Amino acid sequence: MPPRVAVNIVTFNSAADIAGCLESLRCQTFKDFRIHILDNASSDDTLKAIEPFDVEYLVRSPVNTGFCKAHNELARRFPSDYVLFLNPDTVLGPTFIEDLVRALDARPDAASASGKLLRMDGKTIDSTGIIMLREQRHLDRGADQADRGQFNEPGEIFGPSAAAALYRRKALDDAAIDGQYLDEDFFAYREDADLAWRCRLLGWNSIYVPAAVARHRRRVTPERRRELPKEINYHSVKNRFLLRLNNMTGDLYRRDFWPITKRDLAVIGYVFLREWSSIPAFFYILSHLPRLLRKRAKIQRRGKADLGKWFQHDLTLFHL
Repeated sequence: MPPRVAVNIVTFNSAADIAGCLESLRCQTFKDFRIHILDNASSDDTLKAIEPFDVEYLVRSPVNTGFCKAHNELARRFPSDYVLFLNPDTVLGPTFIEDLVRALDARPDAASASGKLLRMDGKTIDSTGIIMLREQRHLDRGADQADRGQFNEPGEIFGPSAAAALYRRKALDDAAIDGQYLDEDFFAYREDADLAWRCRLLGWNSIYVPAAVARHRRRVTPERRRELPKEINYHSVKNRFLLRLNNMTGDLYRRDFWPITKRDLAVIGYVFLREWSSIPAFFYILSHLPRLLRKRAKIQRRGKADLGKWFQHDLTLFHL
């Protein structure tokens, strides 16, 4: 019989983190899960660090296939009621899986659940769910704030951060596009916001469960943009536009045309003036546009929910 939860991890040069992640899984109060790992051609000692742990499935890809493709392969290969997308640089509290499974069992309308993610210091908030702004930025709610209990109430969120996100299998199957749960055009970064938006368009909800606590070593943040590898910034720019091309409805675009346009011009201007390595992101969109528009048509044809309330202008509305 398949386990209730498939814990799927994609590693890439994760030797410094993966043992801590797997040790936290070994200490979970909930036991009905199996661990599956796809390594994206790591050049460090990631595989050696995994050896002492009970992993049902471990495979090494000869090339880096990307976060999205690797997770899709794992999710399709192993049946389960729920799928936990888990980053190797995440350490779960002992009741993390139990708390999220219990919450989703009680909410059959919810596609996904997020716990309270803290930074590794255990004091600073990393994410309490994705928030969307009217100019189409998506951020992690509460990120960089000291955890003072301001996010200790459960409730609805737009969607979870893929660092540690529990998804209902039925919702993943419902939201899949051409057999892909995570859109492989994204390769990596922003794919969690895309999946959350797609699920929301289909009428699924998402819940925040503060009792489920984890720690995450976040390396990619807006303020570190100039320090990041050019490949990361390239995907970040490309995926910003893919996200909207997939999911943006005409009504939402008309409502927020000016804040969206101002933000677009700022991004395009920055790339052409300061970040030339990301210019190919625009050519990716243009060269694949006919196929991307066909994919958009499939998503929009099934979309039924009005999501205007989730796109806010004032960021302080989310800092309660």
